[in-house]
Amino acid sequence: MRITRVLGAALLTLGLAAGPAAADSSPSPSASADDDAPTQAGTSFRTAAEIEQGERATASGSTGDYLYWSFPADTGQRPTVKATVKLPARHGAETWQLDVYDGLRRRQACQYGAQSRTAAPGAGSVELACVLRTVRGWSEPWANDPLPGTYYVRLTVVDLAASDLGQPVGAEVRVDSKDIGGAAAVDGSLGKPLVPGIAVKSAEEKEGSKEAVLSSFGRDGWSSGWWSDRWVWTGIGGVLAALAGIGGYALTRGSGRPSRVPPGA
Repeated sequence: MRITRVLGAALLTLGLAAGPAAADSSPSPSASADDDAPTQAGTSFRTAAEIEQGERATASGSTGDYLYWSFPADTGQRPTVKATVKLPARHGAETWQLDVYDGLRRRQACQYGAQSRTAAPGAGSVELACVLRTVRGWSEPWANDPLPGTYYVRLTVVDLAASDLGQPVGAEVRVDSKDIGGAAAVDGSLGKPLVPGIAVKSAEEKEGSKEAVLSSFGRDGWSSGWWSDRWVWTGIGGVLAALAGIGGYALTRGSGRPSRVPPGA
């Protein structure tokens, strides 16, 4: 009976601790279309239109243009970039491609999603998607792991008929993230986020200036810190191991003195 109560308490503790962890791994709430979302895209990395996660940004351009947006991503997030291109009447098929770059302008691979897609001549639109790897808090210098900071989205046509070059098109881009949490946590953290202007900010702070350039988003304190739900699961594992040791001892200890030993021995 005592062992049953101990195991019941352990399972209750596990359920209570797993609740918040499960909630942390749920997708971030999706915001509705924001009136402040940009309606034009940039034409290069330096002029990329800044968008927030959950916003639906729109832009108009021409086939052959490079359209750029930028968005922030922090440790533990797995961003998903989706783009829709509205196409006019045209003569042939078109192939559109969606690329994502990190703050060092390194092209990031997509875990899955239709990063490149060909629209038939009669299609009115084409939809693209790219699910990035989980953003890590730290990485080796030689690795190409996604790190916290600014990410760039580039949308362009890569194959089309010469007669369709310069035709007007419309584009919609949206970025959402899922919080992975401790499942992707790593030891260590990035000293500074990979955002434009962070080097200038650090240099001016050393000189005591208060007019330092922050980042393209005007934010500070990007790093998520040392805490993650991995600490919760580590604590749960330690508690369960201790309870298992107590239960094993109670089962193997027996009633005390062996029956064959005389009472006066």
